[in-house]
Amino acid sequence: MRSRSAVPWTAAVSWTAAGLVVVLLLAVIVRLPWAGDLGMHAATLQRLRHDPLHPGNPLVDADTPSPYYSPWMLLLGLLARASGWSVFVVLRIAAVAGLALLVTGVWRYVRTLSAHRAAPALGLLSLLLVWGTTAYTWSGFPGLGSLALTVSYPSTFALGLAFHLWAWLTTALRDPGGGWARWLGLGAVWAAILLCHQFTGVVASIGALATLLAVRRPRTVPWPKLAAALLLAAVVLAAWPYYDFFALLGTGDDLADTHRGLYRDWAVRYGLVAAGVAALAARLRRARRDPLVLFFALGLLFVAAGWLIARYSWGRALPAALIPAQLALAVEALEAGRRWLRLLWAVLLTGVLVTGAWVQSGTLGYVLPREALPAPAEARYREPWNGYHWITPWVRYGDVVLAEKHPARRIPAYGPYTVAPGYPDVFLPDADRRTAAVERYFTPGTPAAVRRGIERTYGVRWVVDAYRVLDDTGLRRVATGPDGHVLYRAPGP
Repeated sequence: MRSRSAVPWTAAVSWTAAGLVVVLLLAVIVRLPWAGDLGMHAATLQRLRHDPLHPGNPLVDADTPSPYYSPWMLLLGLLARASGWSVFVVLRIAAVAGLALLVTGVWRYVRTLSAHRAAPALGLLSLLLVWGTTAYTWSGFPGLGSLALTVSYPSTFALGLAFHLWAWLTTALRDPGGGWARWLGLGAVWAAILLCHQFTGVVASIGALATLLAVRRPRTVPWPKLAAALLLAAVVLAAWPYYDFFALLGTGDDLADTHRGLYRDWAVRYGLVAAGVAALAARLRRARRDPLVLFFALGLLFVAAGWLIARYSWGRALPAALIPAQLALAVEALEAGRRWLRLLWAVLLTGVLVTGAWVQSGTLGYVLPREALPAPAEARYREPWNGYHWITPWVRYGDVVLAEKHPARRIPAYGPYTVAPGYPDVFLPDADRRTAAVERYFTPGTPAAVRRGIERTYGVRWVVDAYRVLDDTGLRRVATGPDGHVLYRAPGP
């Protein structure tokens, strides 16, 4: 007879593999490779550290609210202010906290689906590796390569909270006799997720609704306590002082062009998830109210509705369809009824995990020298961006720098403002005018008088020419950075 303390080989192998992946992500955090929205979040921390009560717009010198001022970022901003640490140090702390929250959240939620000791580890591996045949990066999409670049973002923190929310809600529904504090806590957590990352808040809401619909006896649901939780969440959302959450619902799909790509190339981006869809079909045959099946169906309906009505930003809810399929595949390999069937699912899961690891092997490039990478990993490695720390000996906090879109996504991370925001901003009324001014400024042949007028209008002290298009003798060259980028001092008033 096997000892009670013995660990089955499946659990040992699963936990070892999951542990290695977590160690890889921790090593990535040490380097904190720069890509995507890192500059946006660093700029947000800069404003909150400088003035936590009235931070203003995080990117441009304007007194406007911003949805980036979330409870999590406020806490990190206060930490930066109290400690004096660089915002990049604080972002590393945020990354460790977000990763810990995600790993423990997956562990708790998967435990509500399976009692098998290997289930949480396999669930985490599936979440990170079962995606497609090409690496794909987007905040809130927790593939291994994507998470390596977004682990410090609020989306990771919010997704970790979402897993805890689903686990907590499942436990509360199985034990409806719990007190009011539990349900009010659920409401507060839901509101925090929505405030920290609105798209992940949609995913969290779909998962929570699926959990409620999976209850076999709706009469057992403590409806008054649930109503109190929803009311508290609404109060918290309405009372948040840094931006009007409900105003976001009426802004239209200003991000349609940005998100249109989410509806393309599904086969190569998410093709491996088809194995998880097959696992969901097997679960559906056993239980019509299976929570993962309902989660998947609601998520897919929401995303499909976004495509039908051209609200392409709804595609950000794709994890609501992907996550339940990924977890179903992991659980099915352990819980399918007959031994031969479990073996079949285990072989399928192993195959897609190995394929997913191969596809996302470029993540190793963020911790190893490029010359040390194996050929498959080197071919999939994406070089991170260069930072703009080289301008800081001259450019001070609050200075206005005129730069095109790509540099404008990084420069505010060090404290300066830019003329036009590098990201869409629904609360900045003159965003289009600012963008047009920058485009006019960098158009070859624009008269010097027009450029001086733009500089005066926006209080420009510095100009960064990232693409060597300026031919203006009124600018004074101060420094040259990576890839030939040039910092100029503007003539001034």
